[in-house]
Amino acid sequence: MSSPIVDTHAAATDPKGLRTAVDATLAEFFATRRPVVDAVGGGYPAAVADLEAFVLRGGKRMRPAFAWTAWLGAGGDSTGPRADAVLRACSALELIQACALIHDDIIDSSSTRRGFPTVHVDFARRHRDAGWSGSSDHFGESAAILVGDLALCWADDLLRESGVDADAARRVQPVWSAMRTEVLGGQLLDIEAEAGTDESVAAAMRVNRYKTAAYTVERPLHLGAALADADENLIAAYRSFGADIGIAFQLRDDLLGVFGDPEVTGKPSGDDITEGKRTVLIALALQKADETRPDRAATIRASLGTELDSDEVADIRSILVELGAVEAVEKQIDELGTRAVAALDNSSIEPVAAAHLRAMATAAIQRQY
Repeated sequence: MSSPIVDTHAAATDPKGLRTAVDATLAEFFATRRPVVDAVGGGYPAAVADLEAFVLRGGKRMRPAFAWTAWLGAGGDSTGPRADAVLRACSALELIQACALIHDDIIDSSSTRRGFPTVHVDFARRHRDAGWSGSSDHFGESAAILVGDLALCWADDLLRESGVDADAARRVQPVWSAMRTEVLGGQLLDIEAEAGTDESVAAAMRVNRYKTAAYTVERPLHLGAALADADENLIAAYRSFGADIGIAFQLRDDLLGVFGDPEVTGKPSGDDITEGKRTVLIALALQKADETRPDRAATIRASLGTELDSDEVADIRSILVELGAVEAVEKQIDELGTRAVAALDNSSIEPVAAAHLRAMATAAIQRQY
């Protein structure tokens, strides 16, 4: 693959510069796939165009940012000859993210993502508008599954074709493989939790660990460290930092999923309640309610996975605050953030990269409602 025209030095020093560099890398990759996609023909080029629009439409590029910064922190040079290849390898994480989001929206029956219709909903609309035969909803879900699968395949392609040297590729492969395996395991644990098989805080935290933390922060940091051939002590510090920040990020997401402003989150208010999410927030509330307010516990359980109006969502919010679950989650976020920064401070990471990681951690876990 040819090098995209990006400023890797700007990517090292400016978050906006990194997003621009990752977007340019992804756009260039999609361009390389057009000949074979166009040769297949039919509705395939339009579906792939939808995937490209979904990938490039938004997102914070958090995963490539963590991987890139970890590489810099382990001695990587943003102006050196390996920078373009490393940037491409890091950018492949966004295609893993695209697959995860598209499939997650199907699993959760979500109607919007980042303020737009979800991929399966948009495909269903296209089916209805064209007057095609069969179920529009089934068509939409089927097409979105395939598009998500394509994103996962292309993530592997982009990593393989990134141009990193053979030694770096060997170091990265087990990290990449573990990340993909963990995120799928975490997703399965999540749908089992929604089915009500385990309401414990420990079960919810296990979902957070593998569905979100591992592939959002921990493994991207590990991947960047592997690209740089970092020593085991720095890798351990990165992974400790990444696991704690990743879990704190998901805990913040749990709060946003109930209390978030749709204009900020891009999803309906109280979406996690109507989707029946068994989050740490809900687990803590049920634990407390079972001990002291069984009536409140019954109300929460009856509300999960059901359609609620704005007043009913407001009632659940009040119950979660009253039971102390919100305060407990906020306390956990603070404790995880403090422990993560301590792991970083005791490592051999380059100081400038350390400062960037601290800022990224703060941005990830202090998002407002």
